[in-house]
Amino acid sequence: MSIVVTGATGHLGRLVVEGLLDAGIPASEVAAVVRDKDKAAGLAERGVELRIADYNEPATLHGAFAAGDRVLLISGSEVGRRVPQHRAVTEAAREAGVALLAYTGILGGPDADFELAAEHKETERLILESGLPYTFLRNGWYHENYTENLAPVLAHGAVVGSAGEGRVASAARADYAAAAVAVLTGQGHEGRAYELSGDVAWSLPEYAAEVARLSGKEISYADVSPEEHVAVLTGAGVPEPLAVILVDVDAAIGRGRLAGTSGDLARLTGRPTTPLADAVSAALRG
Repeated sequence: MSIVVTGATGHLGRLVVEGLLDAGIPASEVAAVVRDKDKAAGLAERGVELRIADYNEPATLHGAFAAGDRVLLISGSEVGRRVPQHRAVTEAAREAGVALLAYTGILGGPDADFELAAEHKETERLILESGLPYTFLRNGWYHENYTENLAPVLAHGAVVGSAGEGRVASAARADYAAAAVAVLTGQGHEGRAYELSGDVAWSLPEYAAEVARLSGKEISYADVSPEEHVAVLTGAGVPEPLAVILVDVDAAIGRGRLAGTSGDLARLTGRPTTPLADAVSAALRG
């Protein structure tokens, strides 16, 4: 029996694996499901078992899990392809008889009413229908969704969005990873759905002010129409279908859909969530 992390070479997956090891789980009891063995060489060097599989090739997933495994299904990154990918993982987990399937979905679960949530809602339905013991980790927005794109903000002196005064209760990627570790290593999480978000919700104007304060530069918030926002994103190289989805998220922020502060994330990790200012400072330091 192992604790298995899918997508283990991604940003979140790698943090979860490292968190498991830091929590004292022996490397021999941790397995990483990865597509590229070379990218996971660092994990293998630490004694983590590599299981080579691809969400897009269901046959490769049949050997990815074993009876009794506790599995974290990290949602795929290919918007529009995630339902068949997640179905393949869920079916492989069911056939193997895993002890738990935890899934990283999106804040709000079935009540989320924006386009990006659709695949997550369908995945939760698939997992429920599988009959597997499950835990839904409904992740809110990451600080890094903003702080990893500071270069154009600093270059143009503006945060551009279409969320108005809507608020975002974001947290650091490491906070969400720590919550996953707590579920994978703890007890009593079966059949639970956690609404995970930061302790403090903030608006994009407040974010712009924080970047200005910490960078010493003049930074303002430019609230534009959805159409203008799509044009800005596509002009920066974002494919139009993804740009439309991201602008739809801003509309959801404007409706308060990512502002919830349930406290679940801090309770699972046993500590306050990372302040936005800390994430901005870290990004400015490079």
